[in-house]
Amino acid sequence: MRPPALNPLFAPVSTLPGIGPRLEKLFGRVLGRDDERPRLIDLVLHLPTGFVDRRSRPRLSEVKPDTVVTVAVRVDGHRPPPPHRPRAPYNIDTSDAGDGMQTLTLTYFNARRDYLEKLLPEGEVRYVSGTATLYDGHLQMVHPDRVVDEAGLAALPLIDPVYPLTEGLHPNQLRKAIALALERVPKNLPEWQDATWLKRNGFAGFAEALERIHRPQEPADINSDSAPWSRLAYDELLAGQLALALLRAQQRSRGGRGSNAAGRLRARIVAALPYALTASQQHAVADIVADLARPQRMLRLLQGDVGSGKTVVALLAAAHVIEAARQAALMAPTEILARQHLSTIAPLAAAVGIRVAVLTGRERGRERAGILTALAAGEIDLLVGTHALFQDEVAFRDLALAIVDEQHRFGVHQRLALARKGEAVDLLVLTATPIPRTLVLTYFGDMDVSALREKPAGRQKVDTRTIPLDRLDEVIAAVARALKEGRRVYWVCPLVEESESVDLAAAEERYAELKRRFGASVDLVHGRMRGPDKDGAMARFAAGDTRLLVATTVIEVGVDVPEASVMVIEHAERFGLAQLHQLRGRIGRGAERSTCLLLYKGPLGDTTKARLAIMRETDDGFRIAEEDLKLRGEGDVLGTRQSGAPGFRVARIELHATLLTAARDDAALVLSRDPKLTSPRGEALRHLLYLFARDEAIRLLAAG
Repeated sequence: MRPPALNPLFAPVSTLPGIGPRLEKLFGRVLGRDDERPRLIDLVLHLPTGFVDRRSRPRLSEVKPDTVVTVAVRVDGHRPPPPHRPRAPYNIDTSDAGDGMQTLTLTYFNARRDYLEKLLPEGEVRYVSGTATLYDGHLQMVHPDRVVDEAGLAALPLIDPVYPLTEGLHPNQLRKAIALALERVPKNLPEWQDATWLKRNGFAGFAEALERIHRPQEPADINSDSAPWSRLAYDELLAGQLALALLRAQQRSRGGRGSNAAGRLRARIVAALPYALTASQQHAVADIVADLARPQRMLRLLQGDVGSGKTVVALLAAAHVIEAARQAALMAPTEILARQHLSTIAPLAAAVGIRVAVLTGRERGRERAGILTALAAGEIDLLVGTHALFQDEVAFRDLALAIVDEQHRFGVHQRLALARKGEAVDLLVLTATPIPRTLVLTYFGDMDVSALREKPAGRQKVDTRTIPLDRLDEVIAAVARALKEGRRVYWVCPLVEESESVDLAAAEERYAELKRRFGASVDLVHGRMRGPDKDGAMARFAAGDTRLLVATTVIEVGVDVPEASVMVIEHAERFGLAQLHQLRGRIGRGAERSTCLLLYKGPLGDTTKARLAIMRETDDGFRIAEEDLKLRGEGDVLGTRQSGAPGFRVARIELHATLLTAARDDAALVLSRDPKLTSPRGEALRHLLYLFARDEAIRLLAAG
């Protein structure tokens, strides 16, 4: 139950004066609450992205065009639009209140005359604030942000925060709502942070920190690394780490069912491999097998770079529980990836007698019914599939291990859905996106972590080059030479079909052009194709029947054609670093030297230049992940903007990484002393969990 002291902050924004249904909808949009009613807590945690500095008061003659200024002007006259031209601007002539020499035109569109005549009466001095521009050589200000008299000027904030907005919502409406919401922040909330920690970092209380950011005294107060902002960031990080620690404790407390096996099945798989396991693969397998044998449930993340051998480690983990006469499941986010896992696993499974089946949306009718019957009877040892494995009618005889690949693509809320298909199921999460340590703590803090850092023997370094799109003819000529040499080529495009609003090369258009040039050796695969058609295109390319595959990012993960040695990525500037790295990982898998050509359309911004430079410099996925975090922020790196995973409202992982480590340690210490959060600080921390929407952890406590 939410602490009563917080109730004022959880009131809808519509309880504020002047906010009706129309405005409430706009507030919901800007506060990220499209599906739920926005609340006052959402308003006070909607922090500024910049500020207007009104401390300088230049004369009109000193104003620099295209800057935000606050100036004193005398209103000389109104020039409303002619009656027959209502869409024409409403202009107000003003001049310097001191000497009247310099003039400034205030321009409004769709404005009411009576309102403007009252706001800016002729002959009076007013202080106007906004962006001054030059129009036809004359100084102009369109829709000033502020217009006040002498008394209003005294009350005008000198440092005025600027907030993210949505169309239809005026900045002053948002500012007023935030100011009213701040007045309702309880001043007597219990302090949930350690007093020594607050003093050491110079952190104010929760309410005071909010006040300092929304009503700054200095521009520095609004910086993301300021003391007020850092205080709130630490609050948010601690709430997240506490929730993850409570989730971990709850999962562990439920107990597990240790799977005991001598390891003979694993040994036979290793003997059937055409190569030796890397040191980190051996270490990961040992950690996983030790976890599986314990009577506590395993929660482990296995992260590894492109081609580091995660599927084999997953199969060896499955082999341990299968030898103990139990079952395993491997779930992937796409059908292509699920079937790629199957193609890696099937020959090894057949060699050692493991019974494997696949279940995706494609298996229907009798085939599907047969799979479900065999699964329930225990006649399938390992089931590979997509989200189809979640469905109610999918029942295992005795599921011991759930393996979830690229888990962040499913959304955090689905992490344990597959694990509910059995009793005390162990969970292994795989990701081919090397994740920076800070993000591992953020999103997988309830898990143990194994990392595969070496590349398997024989993996080639890829020669990566950046080429402007206006040299496309040269690239096509280079592809022609590669095809003549018998090499296989990927050509990646960002879109499936032409879009009027986005200037990108479409895969289908590029396919048609390359097919005219190279004939039947060209094929196409993209996400909107039917499953069998996609599989057919991939099979033809893998067999060498076609040698130039035009594709979208559907080939980003899991596709393994060792003979492919050239990749062209068109409009590389539109891709994130991690995605470029994943795509490049499709080549360099065979004996031939491999080349990746990143085609870009200039001019490039600083971030894009840095991204492409990093791709040229390194193929170390862990370094690339760290650089991606610096360039883009945590939400984009893990895809959480799209997946529904909880991102941060206040914390900036790239700035507050040291606070995250401290929050993790603090959460562990708190729960070691007070596992049920019943001490005075524990009760205060319950407030924190509600404020930052981590109150599901409270329900875990209530459930025991």
